[in-house]
This record gives sequence, structure tokens and C-alpha cells, in this order.
Amino acid sequence: MIVCSCNVLSDTQIRAAVADATPRSAAQVYGCLGCSPQCGRCVRTIRRLMDETLGACPTSECCSDGVGA
Repeated sequence: MIVCSCNVLSDTQIRAAVADATPRSAAQVYGCLGCSPQCGRCVRTIRRLMDETLGACPTSECCSDGVGA
């Protein structure tokens, strides 16, 4: 699935970047993938994918920002 339409980034690419480099922010994920944020509408989804990939947020109750899986 395409997560970022501005940079045409898929969820698979984002998960791979997170698993390989363990970026700490969505901006670092963009950097790992050789691009930069454009409109910013995908940042929440990228953050969720980061949390899921790292196993940090298995349920919505554990997220401090209220955005869960």
C-alpha cells in the first residue's frame, strides 16, 4: 500500500527502513529512503508503522499520543 503519495513510498519500504536503520522520527525515515517530507499527511501513518515494526505499540492503549494500531 502506498503510504506517502508525494514520494510514492509504500508501507513495505517504510517497514524495511525502520528495521534496517531504526530511525527515531518520521523525518529520519524519509532520509533513510532518500527523500524528504512534502505535505506531511503521511507522518502519522509512518509513525504508526514505525511503532508496529519495532513492537512498541501493539495496542492503542499503550500509545501516549492516542494513535494506536
